[in-house]
Amino acid sequence: GLFSIAGIMFWMVGYNLAYGIPEGGYIGSFTPWSDASSVDTGYADGSDWYFQMVFCATTVSIVSGTLAERIKLWPFFLFAAILAGIIYPIVMGWQWGGGWLAAAGFSDFAGSTLVHSTGGAAALAGAMILGPRLGRFTKKGDPAPVKPFAASSIPLVTLGIFILWLGWFGFNGGSQLAMGTADDAIAVSSIFINTLLAGAGGVMAAGAVTRLSGKTDVVQMLNGCIGGLVAITAEPLMPSPIAAILIGAVGGVIVVYGTKFLFSLKIDDVVGAIPAHLFAGIWGTLIVPATNPDANFGAQALGVVSINAFVFVVAYIVWSMMKATIGIRLSKEAEMKGTDVSETGVIAYSIRD
Repeated sequence: GLFSIAGIMFWMVGYNLAYGIPEGGYIGSFTPWSDASSVDTGYADGSDWYFQMVFCATTVSIVSGTLAERIKLWPFFLFAAILAGIIYPIVMGWQWGGGWLAAAGFSDFAGSTLVHSTGGAAALAGAMILGPRLGRFTKKGDPAPVKPFAASSIPLVTLGIFILWLGWFGFNGGSQLAMGTADDAIAVSSIFINTLLAGAGGVMAAGAVTRLSGKTDVVQMLNGCIGGLVAITAEPLMPSPIAAILIGAVGGVIVVYGTKFLFSLKIDDVVGAIPAHLFAGIWGTLIVPATNPDANFGAQALGVVSINAFVFVVAYIVWSMMKATIGIRLSKEAEMKGTDVSETGVIAYSIRD
């Protein structure tokens, strides 16, 4: 559903909100995408629409994981339309459309902040408004016993991470936006290597940190992979291999401690998307000048603060208005039955406690 919504909304208004922005400006036009392919550009205009639309859908998917198991389906679809059609394209245009952040010198190669932190900030606002799942936290704020909230299938989670990791080569490598010269091909191969190493660094760092508590947490290792990949996404070309590993490793550590931080605030993030995408995305964006001499820390901080503040505030307002009008939370009975039964009418798990 969210992928379909993202596709329709990015065609209807999103693309030109991002790319129709005046140079150094703040917002584009509310018009549908139309094919402007020209021999002079060297590639089909539609290929850019499709590539950028998938980034848009990725942003929305981050929100869905955080709010799972207690949100109403169609109110989420409405928010997905707003995020995909308006919120994300506006901040995308600030940088990739040649807007004011591009003019300020902000650098985000493939979207650590523009995509991942944007999705994470919208998810954080939603989680705060929606509230935690029933029984998720004790009165002291500690996580509830693990059993009711354990992952359904660790092998499937692992397979999902491998699929994401594979897709990330297209995410980062494709952001070179060209492969017609030897230099472009070499750049893409370097991006592939750094993307692989950063994910690996995130896995091993998360494993090492959790081992300090006595158990090697495989779920945190898997999410640490995402944190490492998100962290390298802002600049996957310029780092050396060892720098890529270190950047990814810090992303993995951020995921572990970011998860604990959310627990302390009683914010329920079902899949750990906020630490992996928002927190690791901020880190990856701020560290860009350490390997890219054309970037500077001031511009990076400006981009991180302005994008995340804008997205969080707008998303918080939208979630609040939806909660006060159409409602966003399932009833207690519906939540206990499960969204598969109460929202889709398809039973996903035949055995229930």
